[in-house]
Amino acid sequence: MSEENNALMSKLNELESRYEDIEKEISNPSVASNPAQLIPLTKEQGKLKAIVNQYREYKTVIEGIKDAQEILNDPKVEDDFIELAREELRQLESQRDSHFEQLRNILVTSDDMAIDAIIMEVRSGTGGDEAALFARDLYDMYTKYAERKGWKIEPLSFGATEMGGFREVIFGVKGAGVWSELGYEGGGHRVQRVPETESQGRIHTSAATVAVLAEPEEIDIEINPDDVVEHVSRAGGPGGQSVNKVSSAIKLEHTPTGITVSMRDEKSQHKNRTKAWRILRSRLYEHYESKNRAQRESQRKSMIGTGDRSQKIRTYNYPQNRVTDHRINLSLYSLDRIMTGDMEELITALKKHDIEQRLKNL
Repeated sequence: MSEENNALMSKLNELESRYEDIEKEISNPSVASNPAQLIPLTKEQGKLKAIVNQYREYKTVIEGIKDAQEILNDPKVEDDFIELAREELRQLESQRDSHFEQLRNILVTSDDMAIDAIIMEVRSGTGGDEAALFARDLYDMYTKYAERKGWKIEPLSFGATEMGGFREVIFGVKGAGVWSELGYEGGGHRVQRVPETESQGRIHTSAATVAVLAEPEEIDIEINPDDVVEHVSRAGGPGGQSVNKVSSAIKLEHTPTGITVSMRDEKSQHKNRTKAWRILRSRLYEHYESKNRAQRESQRKSMIGTGDRSQKIRTYNYPQNRVTDHRINLSLYSLDRIMTGDMEELITALKKHDIEQRLKNL
């Protein structure tokens, strides 16, 4: 067995041992009756379950291979049984390879797969009205892909332009594996096309930026209320509307980090406050997690990227019907389908490359 495979087996044994320890802890009555202890353990158990089950299936196959080989090596076994053992061995070896491949993939993506709620922020960049229209197109692309996957979409904040574009749009997406699919979208997106506002038929280049934030549960991140300053004001809007008559706009400022969130979409102060806290919690979670990731596994950023909006990750070329992802040097001539939510081929390629890079650095 190679050095890489030995390291993988060692890690899997470690995870299975941890899973068994958690089972023992959860069965302890004092832990079972204490939510503060039980909830984190249950969450950790849930993250480990898929890979531990897969590992146990793999070990069962390995035992079957050993049994078949013993039969083949036994000179007293009759020919009929020898032939059956050979056939079984062929099948088991195929299963072993398949299980091992799945184990490697699950091992390096299990943390991502466990995140089933994200907040996406799409903002127009250089390009004026055309950039805002591109931001709208990106929002449509993501929501249509989410609908294909059966995920739940929740609009949180819209900053619309007169031409129907978006200066900014923030929305939540919930569903199994949502981070493992859309986590690659953070960064700068560039479009090359003839804008609706262009009368001469000239191709323009415009840009939008995307941020993808894991949305933590409240137990995943603790925020000291004393660290958050809340400002309440009247929401802006056309004069005379009821939205202006009450102080419903909320701005939250996290003083230790300087991170701020403003929310004014709802007429209800309570709804704006709830949404603002969700976004603040996600931004803080990403802020602290990005530091942890940098310390733990800096190599992963070589694939997904930092999520920094200044990092150009993709170009959408309409005249050539081409999408190019610059991180993996992939060009697909199916822009028309991708913009209607058919992103599977693009995301699959990103995931495959990401897994390969992570395995190299395991």
